[in-house]
Amino acid sequence: MSDVQLWKGAIAPATVVAALSGIVLTVINGQPGLFGSLLASFTVIIFFSIHLLVARISRNLDPMATMALAMFSYFAKVLFMGVFLLLVTKYTDRATFDRGSFAICAILITMAWLFGEIRSFLNLRVHLPLPKKEGDI
Repeated sequence: MSDVQLWKGAIAPATVVAALSGIVLTVINGQPGLFGSLLASFTVIIFFSIHLLVARISRNLDPMATMALAMFSYFAKVLFMGVFLLLVTKYTDRATFDRGSFAICAILITMAWLFGEIRSFLNLRVHLPLPKKEGDI
């Protein structure tokens, strides 16, 4: 399964970066840094895992349905992320949740996830059928 390989290739560096950044930000900012980095880790990993889940679901659909599903999932993720960040900003205290730690950790994990996913994709050996030309038998 290429989806599983992509997920495994992406989750490994993302988990390592999440753990390291969580430790560093906890040492620097204490408990609020820990909460910020844990929430960022959870958010980023769920956000990108949904992308791979949608790719798996739409594997056998026609291209138009795949594009519609991809656009819907993207719009839904952006909408839910906006609502989530609004709720976090409104209902958490800066003394218990460090927003800077959240931002730094989210950016680092995103970079690690994308690096791992790209590296895994380049290692896949996907054979796509080429369209037949006129005159081919």
